[in-house]
Amino acid sequence: MLTLPIAGLLKEHFPGVRITFLGRTYTRPVLERCAHVDHVITLEELAAGDGAAMLRALDADVLIHVFPSKVVARWAKEAGVPKRIGTTNRWWHWFTCSDRVAFSRKNSDLHEAQLNVKLLTPLGISRTHSLVELAALSGFSPPPIDPKFKNWFRPGHRTVILHPGSKGSAVEWGLPNFAALMELLKAGPFVTVVTGTQGEAEHFRTVLSFEHPDTIDAGGELQLNELVAVIGASHGLVAASTGPLHIAAACGIRAVGLYSSRRPIHPGRWAPIGTDVHALVFDADCADCKALKPCNCIQRISPQRVFDLLAG
Repeated sequence: MLTLPIAGLLKEHFPGVRITFLGRTYTRPVLERCAHVDHVITLEELAAGDGAAMLRALDADVLIHVFPSKVVARWAKEAGVPKRIGTTNRWWHWFTCSDRVAFSRKNSDLHEAQLNVKLLTPLGISRTHSLVELAALSGFSPPPIDPKFKNWFRPGHRTVILHPGSKGSAVEWGLPNFAALMELLKAGPFVTVVTGTQGEAEHFRTVLSFEHPDTIDAGGELQLNELVAVIGASHGLVAASTGPLHIAAACGIRAVGLYSSRRPIHPGRWAPIGTDVHALVFDADCADCKALKPCNCIQRISPQRVFDLLAG
């Protein structure tokens, strides 16, 4: 999601450019909802065939390595893509890329979306864009919602999605906090939908209660395209630093992100970008986080604080 503004910038600077996005199979439903992406090829498709030949068939002028992959870099060189842009930090880029940009993600004060734009420097795009500018360039829109989910959207109610898990990609708020937030939501005009993978659902069902008629257990029930549609039709979403949080931000709904203030996972680097985003930390000056020590201060963010944002 934080790469899509690059596509928007390229379309803005080079009208008529055709953009092919290389991504994992599971991300295809998201990539296909970006107005700036003309074609999607999955890495699995490339790996199953002749990756270099498939890239050669695109007759591309430029390949930008946003997420470094040694094998993709090799394929791009073998395919003869004239301009291959990577960073100086990956040793294989010195042998496979025609252009290398020097910057450090780990030590930068810039947001991930701003860092991604640095890869466009060899194309003459070097200005640091604001997060507001980049959010407006995502080109993302959710698909229509399937009528089978109509009961999740009720007159006089706000539908809120809670996404407790992160599949290990982020420090989590904790199920007891989500349980407390669900209790607060039950008292108001809210329909609460809890999402996650089947494995995450098996875990959160040991703590969270779904006996209330306005509380829906959607764990393991949604394909990604269905999840994106449900997110787009909802009022808000609460999650740690995860894909669904960034999708919510791009859809323009209230995206409430729960973060540690420790580098490099702090919101200054990974906050969602959008028109109604809220990245919460317990203490921006947490001593343990500043010392890069393991810290559970994210779990001390008050459920009431999150509820007030959803109710506001």
